[in-house]
Amino acid sequence: MNWDDRETIYQQAKGWVLEAGKEIRDNISDPLTVTTKSNPNDLVTTMDSDTEYFFMTRIKETFPDHRIISEEGYGDEVSALDGTVWIIDPIDGTMNFVHQKRNFAISVGIYHDGIGEIGLIYDVMADVLYSAKKGEGAYRNEKGLLPLNKHKHFKEAILSLNHFWLCENRLVNETVMQNLVKTVRGTRTYGSAALEFAAVAEGIMDGYMTMELAPWDIAAGIIIVDEVGGNTMNAFGDSVNLLQKGSVLTCNPAIQENIVEDYIKKGRK
Repeated sequence: MNWDDRETIYQQAKGWVLEAGKEIRDNISDPLTVTTKSNPNDLVTTMDSDTEYFFMTRIKETFPDHRIISEEGYGDEVSALDGTVWIIDPIDGTMNFVHQKRNFAISVGIYHDGIGEIGLIYDVMADVLYSAKKGEGAYRNEKGLLPLNKHKHFKEAILSLNHFWLCENRLVNETVMQNLVKTVRGTRTYGSAALEFAAVAEGIMDGYMTMELAPWDIAAGIIIVDEVGGNTMNAFGDSVNLLQKGSVLTCNPAIQENIVEDYIKKGRK
């Protein structure tokens, strides 16, 4: 498949995402086998593994020269984003999936020579697909998302924050983070990085920040946020490395300097 035929790749990826989502919905009430990975709160289920295997087999059959970065072990060893690379989280928000059976997403970002070309975030239980192709705008289902309000005032902003980092933070002084919370209009947390990115793209959140995410958590969201004029970087304003874990800030550009310069850099440990 020639990458020039991006629409074909997009339609194929979209079809697989919707198919995988239907399979999850159809089996949402089945008993789950739940295990842990890095810590007791880092959950993985058979549904995570099965969904990732679904994507892996179809990508390799259809696009054998494409490579995969993914969470549950079916991906390739990727040391550079040369060629076409799919970055996949089969279930982003596994804790929500296990405990709530909602508020989780399938996240698929497709990059070509390091450039984000296609982003898909599927809120499975709500049956809402956020999508973007580079240069063609971002969509919520079939409705185009509007550009972000570039005149947003910082004190009127609503931020999405992982509240754990307000209590224990290896990078930024906790008092600085708490002052940030007191300054903005409000904070929220969804428990799914992909859905937090989607909320920023939709304009219902003005920014999302956390101190450690993996590439599969953010790859699709970066593309979608970019298409509505948002910016994504690490917490200190530098470029995100999609080959390793790190801090992430995605936001309306109108509040970017306030967060990075006035709080994060000044509070850096």
